[in-house]
Amino acid sequence: MEAITNFLYWLDDLLWGNAMTVVVVGTGILLSLRFGFVYQRKIGFNFKNTFGKMFDRGEGEGTISGFQAACTALANTIGTGNISGVATAIVSGGPGALVWMWISAFFGMSTKACEIIIGQRYREHYQKSMDEYVCDRSFVMKNAFGWKKGAVVLAVFCFVFGPWTCCVQTEAVTSSLNQAFGIPSIASVIVIGLTCLFTIWGGLKRISSVMSKAVPIMAALYVLMGLGVVIVNFRAIPSVIALIFKSAFSPAAAAGGFAGATVRDAIQYGVARGMYSNDAGTGYGMIAHASARTDHPVRQSLWGWGEVFLDTMIVCSITAFTIIMTGSYTQTDATSGALTTFAFTNAYGRIGGQLTAIAIAVFAWTTIIGMYYTCEKSVNYAFGDTETNKKLMPVYMIYYMIPCVLFYNIQADVLWAFTDIISAAYVIITLFFIYARHKEIFRLFDDFWKRFLPAKARGENPPNVSFDCAKEN
Repeated sequence: MEAITNFLYWLDDLLWGNAMTVVVVGTGILLSLRFGFVYQRKIGFNFKNTFGKMFDRGEGEGTISGFQAACTALANTIGTGNISGVATAIVSGGPGALVWMWISAFFGMSTKACEIIIGQRYREHYQKSMDEYVCDRSFVMKNAFGWKKGAVVLAVFCFVFGPWTCCVQTEAVTSSLNQAFGIPSIASVIVIGLTCLFTIWGGLKRISSVMSKAVPIMAALYVLMGLGVVIVNFRAIPSVIALIFKSAFSPAAAAGGFAGATVRDAIQYGVARGMYSNDAGTGYGMIAHASARTDHPVRQSLWGWGEVFLDTMIVCSITAFTIIMTGSYTQTDATSGALTTFAFTNAYGRIGGQLTAIAIAVFAWTTIIGMYYTCEKSVNYAFGDTETNKKLMPVYMIYYMIPCVLFYNIQADVLWAFTDIISAAYVIITLFFIYARHKEIFRLFDDFWKRFLPAKARGENPPNVSFDCAKEN
């Protein structure tokens, strides 16, 4: 086990070294420049066409509304990555890791938008087995490049190994609930397993319906709880901000239980945890948003801004400020969700730790459900729009829950290393798609801003821009 652990650490460091950091952030910078920073700059327009229309059914072809698709995506992003992932980033990379989370998120808005455009462009409408618009990396590999055999291999990899990345979710839940309430870990995983299974059994419509209610409410309550810590400690805000930026560009000194961190650590863990948290570049965006009803793929891509902003700039920052303001990362050897629970306990007393444990449990629950949907698309691709695909869904649901329920007690750092490795593989594939199909992405982007929107503004009624590669093939 020690040899396996050391190998995972080595591979994690290799994959998330300087090269990956440069490629990930560099891609976001290049895309942002090409897009004229539309996803970062046109905040009013972006807000109006995302959160401002969250109760609209949406125009065009699709299975669910744009908001429901976004909430399904947010179930992946607003999860324990915002709580446990941020805590791990600070423990491993120091307070300066937050700056690199911000930087990767700022430019990652454009990367996330490209994923959404790709998902809408290369999706298929499965009418026989599920009546749903679907897409994932395998669909893109087949429909954009014609690599059918490679797409099958990729699909099998994703649906076999994907569920194992959810172990970090149940580990965070069990450690936090045990610390806050003394609840036995076995009891926690049984409840999570049963309730998650019940939700995913209802398919996309039940998943999207539950997520569109649970995610916004839980995120708002968590942000309010964190803002309370910031307000109470408002005098410390200047010194905390100074520490965060200083640690981002110079080594963070050891203090108490904190072993110190180099600038390289801050960059590596900031970018890796930031990406895990907001999914910009991992390819999950193309999966969740492929099912959305929209009149143009680029309009749906505006959610790339909304998701990354809410996830990293707001929720992750709340967690980081709470941990740093309370000095919790220097006072205990705890990491992952246990550290964030410890921080809120410092701020509010026992009730703070208990509320955090509940937040972690709900966030992990939504993430496990959201991640299931992404893994399911790989199963859909492997077996096609057939009766076999429909019959295998219950079997896969059971398989999906097994790692979450049985392997929650593996060391947190090992789980995060394994998750980082899987994420790195997804990032490499996704960035390849973006670079290889950049002309099509830019064509659709320019079509939306230079033709489609001006036509709408003139009072014309241009036809919806929608794709179904099942018809194209």
